Amino acid sequence: MIAQRYWAWATCGLLAVIFTLLALTDWLWFLLPAAICAGLALVGWADYAQTRQAIRRNYPVLAHFRFFFEFIRPEIRQYFLEADTDKVPFSRAQRSIVYQRAKGDADKRPFGTQLDPYQPDYEWVNHSIAPSHIAGHDFRLTIGPDRAKPYSASVFNISAMSFGALSANAILALNEGARRGRFFHDTGEGSISRYHREKGGDLVWEIGSGYFGCRDANGQFDEERFVANASADTVRMIEVKLSQGAKPGHGGVLPGAKVTAEIAEARGVPVGTDCVSPASHSAFSTPIELLQFVDRLRTLSGGKPTGFKFAIGHPWEWFGIAKAMLETGITPDFIVIDGGEGGTGAAPLEFTDHVGTPLREGLMLVHNTLVGLNLRSRIRLGASGKIISAFDMARAMAIGADWCNSARGFMFALGCLQAQTCHTGRCPTGVTTQDPKRMRALVVPDKAERVFNFHQNTLKSLRELLEAAGLTHPSELAPEHMIRRVSRNEVRSLATLHTWLKPGELLDSVPEVPAFRVFWQGARADSFAATRSVLSIDTMRFP
Repeated sequence: MIAQRYWAWATCGLLAVIFTLLALTDWLWFLLPAAICAGLALVGWADYAQTRQAIRRNYPVLAHFRFFFEFIRPEIRQYFLEADTDKVPFSRAQRSIVYQRAKGDADKRPFGTQLDPYQPDYEWVNHSIAPSHIAGHDFRLTIGPDRAKPYSASVFNISAMSFGALSANAILALNEGARRGRFFHDTGEGSISRYHREKGGDLVWEIGSGYFGCRDANGQFDEERFVANASADTVRMIEVKLSQGAKPGHGGVLPGAKVTAEIAEARGVPVGTDCVSPASHSAFSTPIELLQFVDRLRTLSGGKPTGFKFAIGHPWEWFGIAKAMLETGITPDFIVIDGGEGGTGAAPLEFTDHVGTPLREGLMLVHNTLVGLNLRSRIRLGASGKIISAFDMARAMAIGADWCNSARGFMFALGCLQAQTCHTGRCPTGVTTQDPKRMRALVVPDKAERVFNFHQNTLKSLRELLEAAGLTHPSELAPEHMIRRVSRNEVRSLATLHTWLKPGELLDSVPEVPAFRVFWQGARADSFAATRSVLSIDTMRFP
């Protein structure tokens, strides 16, 4: 039976045959329609056979209507609908820059900026009269330098996306692109599938509350299974997921009907059984126990860098973790701060829109805390949350990040159209589906090349930004390099717009910064709860 989505192509072929037969009786009336339908049928066959564009493979003929409206849409949007800079959730301009860099096309813009530089919140990088020259763009940092197996990481990597949320072909293409570009691919909490292993790219194994890939029959953490996976050479770091920006504090269930044999194999669960991710972990329940668990995983993995990822929620809970570091002497090798603007395949609207601290405020809070405790040099910070361009990276690095992760950016590189059907299984480009017919549209060698290109060209753009600012490495970016317009008549650097703690300042006293003044003393190393009520504040201002 012909798949429903090929109905347009099949109809054209059928009509071509009918009109050809009718033309035998009166060719003057039917030859032209027959020729048109035959031409459309040939277009459909060419669409189906080509490997460059997933949308044409899944929607022969019809895809060209999309391209037509995409071509004329700037005029329609300009006069009737919206601007290229409107974010829904990513603007056309943001998506276009990814597509162009992934394809290796020209990514320059004519006629000046479409942004209003006099609008509040407009930001820019101050440049130098004496630009620098940087020989290469492969910017790297060492994570866990004192561990048995330190990792030299790129400053731009693939953020957590699980097999199951993404198709097998998407995982293969991402991992091959990561292998070629020597950057890491975060597995997401769905664990390490056969597709993560096949290409040999560097992996960060994310372990969530379901302990997929390292769980026993009751869903509890299993040391033996953990060691079996963690010992793989391609697994370079271990990441404990406390929460994700798109739906922090919210668990999830993958219905049994969607738990295929491949997903079950990767996650270590029975085929056809509901796959539950609880809202909280069972291996620890206090900040001290969290750090002990991180240290335990680091030991079991043979000394691979180990850390955790979370979105900032109650500040006193993060302060409790920081106090536990002081009390136990245990520190993670890295922390990834996920912004509340982060994406996911499916989340309740209330969580997507109104739960979780945005990346910038969360990153500044974590960075300032570690500086104030003299721990910043021991812990690397990653940042994720709507990071697409080199400027997004530069801004995050200026306020404390050592590296950046991107999920949806690399999805766009795979061919994602922002159709926002990720949760339905009907992704038109084969990125977020387990339907074999849709998945085949994503041709791995072609999309792996695009993943590689997007990474390379984004880092080249970052190099150009650094050169313009007179710097030589992203680690030199600081708050004074970033300027933000506060109002029509005032601009301030991030160095003066926010309060930045001095090294060791938090060890001597509580800074007169609302987040610390209100929450620090109430935080506990032995509990995620506060010792006193800290909920009666009338203002909240992050440092």
